[in-house]
Amino acid sequence: MTVILQIGKERLEASALIEKLRQYQLMPKLVQEMIIDQAISDIACDPPVAMQTYCASRGIFSQEQQQLWCQQQQMDPGQMMTAAIREFRLAKFQEETWGGAPLDSYFLQRKTQLDRVRYSLIRTKNASLAQEVYFRLSDDGAAFADLAREYSEGQEAKTGGLIGPVELSVPHPVLARMLMVSKPEQLWAPTQIGEWMVIARLDQFLPAQLDDAMRQRLMSEKFQEWVQKQIQNTSVRGPDEELTVSM
Repeated sequence: MTVILQIGKERLEASALIEKLRQYQLMPKLVQEMIIDQAISDIACDPPVAMQTYCASRGIFSQEQQQLWCQQQQMDPGQMMTAAIREFRLAKFQEETWGGAPLDSYFLQRKTQLDRVRYSLIRTKNASLAQEVYFRLSDDGAAFADLAREYSEGQEAKTGGLIGPVELSVPHPVLARMLMVSKPEQLWAPTQIGEWMVIARLDQFLPAQLDDAMRQRLMSEKFQEWVQKQIQNTSVRGPDEELTVSM
């Protein structure tokens, strides 16, 4: 068969190259990028605008900086322009496909997981100790941070029990539900969560906002879901067999 690639002294035929792609787990990435190229090929693009956007996002504002960046990335100006156009088309494809009303709807579906909380936590495996600590907090007005440092058996002891801000998808589901329905400064009595007796207090609730950063994150999530489905539905064949591809 015909040699199609030589790396150093190694000469690779088509079947050998395919095997290398599979061996190094590069086939899924290749399939993904080709699917993306096919999807965005018809997206309109103004090359100068694409290059300006590409450079601005990387802090490149002069010809000298552009030349230096190309050297660092081992690219020539033509390859840089190709990368800029591809990135511009991909961003436009995501916006046209999932922006607007679909993204608003998806945000509302995900909001309860995206809302963030800052809370205080004390956990121990000793139920009697947990009850004693709770009464010292609720009845005696003891400082939560002091008791957390003294009695909590998790990493939060180092921060006086303070955790966050974290998204509500991060804590244990039982704890997340407690925090979700809490009012600020509400103290929860010892609650069994797994092997722990947990005392929790909501300190601050930070509702998720559909700002530019969140829009980009959610569009990226929808895009990745789409890519996975496309990969599953795309057949990949070698010279002699159909190949299985999974991310």
